[in-house]
Amino acid sequence: MAVKIKTKDGLIDISNGVIATVVGSAATSNYGVVGMASKNAIRDGFDGILNRANYKRGVVVKSEDNMITVDVYIIVGYGLKISEVSRNVQDSVKFNLKNQLGIDTKAVNVIVQSVKVLDE
Repeated sequence: MAVKIKTKDGLIDISNGVIATVVGSAATSNYGVVGMASKNAIRDGFDGILNRANYKRGVVVKSEDNMITVDVYIIVGYGLKISEVSRNVQDSVKFNLKNQLGIDTKAVNVIVQSVKVLDE
């Protein structure tokens, strides 16, 4: 399923993989986010941190009309305020989706899969 944007010149299709890459990059750029987590860690048999090529495993995109809802699965650093880190991720994801892809978001849901100790 892709997001379709109508413009005066035609139709633009943006795949979920592209959206997941933008969302993953935006999420991991925030202080306190150790990395992306898999949304199906048990099924995937993988409970570690996802690398850039696998960001789509940690992002769920649902589109309605011309807006999308995004679920982001992250790992947060130990000792940090989870609500603040999550709010920063929401703001960053919304900003990057709007500026890079021109997509409006209905909601950005942040799911904290785990907490890990940050390396110093």
